Parts: sequence; structure tokens; C-alpha cells
Amino acid sequence: MRFGLLYQLQLPRPWDGDSEERLIREALEQIELADRLGFDHAWATEHHFLEEYSHSSAPEVFLAAAAARTERIRLSHGIVTLSPAVNHPARVAERIATLDLISGGRVDFGTGQGSSQMELDGFGVDRATKRDQWREAVGVVTRMLAEEPFTGHKGRWIDTPPRNVVPKPKQKPHPPLWVGCTARPTIEAAARAGLGALALSFSTPEEAKEWVDLYYQVITSDDCVPAGLAVNPNFAVVLPLMCHHDADTAFDRGIDGAHFWSYCLMYYYFLGRHRPGGSDMWREFQENRARHGLSRDPSQEPPAPGTPQARLEEIASLRQGIGTPDQLADLVRRYEAAGVDQIIFAAQLGRNRHDHVCESLRLFAEEVMPEFTARREARDAEKNARLEGPVRRALARIPARTTDIGDYAVGPEMAG
Repeated sequence: MRFGLLYQLQLPRPWDGDSEERLIREALEQIELADRLGFDHAWATEHHFLEEYSHSSAPEVFLAAAAARTERIRLSHGIVTLSPAVNHPARVAERIATLDLISGGRVDFGTGQGSSQMELDGFGVDRATKRDQWREAVGVVTRMLAEEPFTGHKGRWIDTPPRNVVPKPKQKPHPPLWVGCTARPTIEAAARAGLGALALSFSTPEEAKEWVDLYYQVITSDDCVPAGLAVNPNFAVVLPLMCHHDADTAFDRGIDGAHFWSYCLMYYYFLGRHRPGGSDMWREFQENRARHGLSRDPSQEPPAPGTPQARLEEIASLRQGIGTPDQLADLVRRYEAAGVDQIIFAAQLGRNRHDHVCESLRLFAEEVMPEFTARREARDAEKNARLEGPVRRALARIPARTTDIGDYAVGPEMAG
């Protein structure tokens, strides 16, 4: 079991002139602390135009700043949007390789399609084709990271000539690849492509076990054909985090942030009519939370009639990472038994206070993590032995993607 932290850089209104600077500075201080405490990964999302929910529009810059402040924690993109209209493959490869060199080989490369209409429309990405764009881009970017030179690609979405994309990453053939997953079909697709699964929807350990079993069933089968040049067999889940010796204090400090996270997802993906620069999501959250099942005391204000059972279960799962060290240790044991490889905690949520977040990280690291890190080596050895054969066979299925470019050369253009 490994432990990560997720940074969406949430910033509820109202804002002042220093709000965003303070937000980023505090997040970097938290990652610096997490590095000293022994957390394994710091994950940064990429979102655009999603006010209050995520001000993390340049994660490559944020993670580079984190690299300068840390020594061992892995610096992880969760995720880079690969639609070429958002991020050209060559620019992605250049940034990933540079960050890998700056950090001494500590990058994990999570990828995704982009999802909210607010973002897709902002870059002119067609929702109907975004998955195909992602699939094509993954292959191109990984080739750019590994080939010297990259021999070019002409496809439906990407047409780029032979070039030697520099620099090259420290990790060979490229940093570990992940993909964001929100449902069974995308988890299955991640396994077929040999990618780590970032399960970004909230789930209980029992639900996670079904997904983990499916993931490893596919990744060890003949259906696994790596999208990159390596296999990254790992399954991660995402949860809120607030840890305190007193359960009521943990709840009081953490539940609003967790609920705001859930409300933002509903707002941007399903319910909201957003006025850029004009909407106030935190105010709307306070006014509307009860009708969406996000009341602090659900026994007094039940959700609106007709709320789907799956939604009620998701809301209940938001409370899982909020509690005492004993409660959280029991929760982690259940995810460990389900076969989950990493729990990624989101602590910087809503208006959660920086000092409370830091206190929570220290307590979790001191009283929960040691039990699981003590048995990590043995579990890793067992897993590696179990997957050695399937991974070797999967790598043998990678199709040849390069072409002979002979004596291809680019000459200077004459001015005028």
C-alpha cells in the first residue's frame, strides 16, 4: 500500500488579491511536509476554467516547484489532458521529460481525455471523439519520450513530422503511465492498455474490490496490449482526508470540504449554469447542499426524493477518510485486503484550514502509515512474482510503431 495526496487547488469564494498566491504557497508547504513524513506521491490535477473547484491549470509548473522543495516523494500528474487542442503531444513530452530530470526521476505520468463541457468547449474539443484523441495521443507522446529520433506520426488527430524531441526523461523508456478512470468500462480499458488505474470516483473498499479484481483479470490476460512501452500494473483510489484523535473534531474540520468537492463535481458536470467570473459556488453550495444529500446531519435533512441509491452511497463514502487514526487504519486495511495499491487522499478541499491539513498529515503519518509500510516490501515481492510472466507477455504484444525515415533531413528556409 502506498499513500498519495491529491491537489486540485480548490479556492472557494470570496477571494482577495492574495488568495491564489496563498493557496499555491500553502499547497507546496503541505507537499514539502508530506515528503518529510513519508508520503509516496503528490498528484496534481489539470483543469481549466473551473473556478473555485480547481485552480490547477498549470500542474507542470506547480510540480516543478514541488520538485525543488522535496527529495523523495513522487511528483505525479493526475491527469494531463491529452486532446491535442489542449496539449500538443510534443509539448507534453518535453514537459514530462524536463520534470523527470529536474526531480531525479520521480515523475508519474497520469493521462486523461478531459471531461467537463466547460473545459472541452473552451478548447474546441468534440466530446464524441475525445477518447479516440486520447488513445492516439498516448502512443505518440510515449514514442516521443523514448525514440531517438521520433520517426513521425500521421493519424486522424495528430500529424507531426520526424523530430528528436528533447530532453529525454531519466526513467526509461518513460515514466510510469496512468489513466483517469470513473467507471467499469474505463477501468477495463486501462487494464487492456497496461496503464495504472486512477479510480477517481468515490467507492467503498467492497466496491473497489470488484474493480480491482476486474483490472487485474484483464491486465494478466492476452487482452493487455500496452499503449506505451511499459506496463504499470497499479490501482489507486481517491478519498478525502481529515485525521484527528477526536472523531467529532475530524468530522467538523473535514466534512464541508469533502461535501464541497462532491458539489463541485455535480455543478460542473451535471447541474450548474455557470457564469464565468460571476457565479459563487461556495454560496450556492451552502444554500443547496441539503437537497443534494450533503447536509452535515443527513438524519435531519434527507436528500430530495428520487435521489439515486448510487448517489447516496457515494455521499456516504465521502466520510470514509474523515476520522481518528484507529478508524482510518481500519479503513486502509479494508482497501489493502481489496487489493488496492495506493490510496490518494485529498486534504486541501473547500475551506479546509492549512494548519488543520498539516496536523492531519502528521497524525496519519505517525499513527496509521507505519503498519502498512512495514509489510510493503513483502507484498511488493509477491505482486512482482505474480505479474512477472503476464507483464513480459504483454510487452511482447506491443506493435512496431516506428517507420524507416532513411536519410530524412530538414533544410533551412531562405528568407524572402
